[in-house]
Amino acid sequence: MWFIIGIIVVIILVSIKQVNQYERGVKFTLGKFSGIMNPGWNIVLPIFQSYSKVDIRTKAVDVPEQDAITGDNVSVRINAVIYYKVFDAAKAILEVENFRYAVSQLAQTTMRNAVGSVSLDELLSSREKIATEICKIIDEATDPWGIKVENVELKEITLPEEMKRVIAKVAEAEREKAAVITKAEGEVEAANNLAKAANVMGSTPGALHLRTLATLNDLSSDQSNTIIFAIPIEVLKAFEGLDGKKVVEAVKKTKK
Repeated sequence: MWFIIGIIVVIILVSIKQVNQYERGVKFTLGKFSGIMNPGWNIVLPIFQSYSKVDIRTKAVDVPEQDAITGDNVSVRINAVIYYKVFDAAKAILEVENFRYAVSQLAQTTMRNAVGSVSLDELLSSREKIATEICKIIDEATDPWGIKVENVELKEITLPEEMKRVIAKVAEAEREKAAVITKAEGEVEAANNLAKAANVMGSTPGALHLRTLATLNDLSSDQSNTIIFAIPIEVLKAFEGLDGKKVVEAVKKTKK
C-alpha cells in the first residue's frame, strides 16, 4: 500500500513543471498540441505529455555583417540589430522549426535586398527610413510565426577605402564651393554698402571733408605712420613762386 502511494507521490512530483513569469509553455499530449502552460506550476504527465518553454521577453539579435551592393553598384558592408518578441508561443513552436535562426536569416536577406534597392547617398542619409522599411518587411513575414518585430537599427555601414576617398573629395569640394559663395556674397554686400555711403557723402555738404578729417585722426594715433596728402595740380601751380604769406591767399583763390 505504502509502495503504491510512494509511486503516486513520485509521479506527481516529477509531473510538476514550473513556468516562470517571462515564459510560456507549449504542452503536447500524445504528440498533439493540447494547450498553453501559464506561469506557475503545471502538471505534465511523464510519457504521455511533453512541453516546450518559450521566452516571451524582447530579444536583441545581432545580424552578422553582410556584403551588399547598392542600387548604384557600390559595394558596402552593413550590420544591424533586431528587437523582437514572441506574442504567440504556440505559433512560434508549431509554425517554424527554429524561430531564432529563422528570424536571423530573414533579417540578413531582407537587409541585403533593402540596401540593393537604394543608392549610396540614400543609404547614408536615410538610415532610419531604410531601417523602418526593413522592420516592416520582417514583421509582416514573421507574423504567421507569432513573432512581433519591434525595431531594427542599422549599426554600421562600412565603405571601401577608395569610396571613402571619393566621398572626402566631394565633401571638400562642397565646402570650398560654400566658402567661395559666402565670400562673393560678402563682397557684394560690402560693395552695396560702400555705394550707399558714397551716395550719402556725395549728397551731404561737408560729409566727405568730415570723413577725411576722421581718417587723418585715426592715422595720427600711430606715430609710425607716414601721411601723404593728395593735392590737386592747380593748387601746386598756384604755390609756385609764392612765399609763405601768400600761400593762404593762393589757396583761397583756388577754392573760388
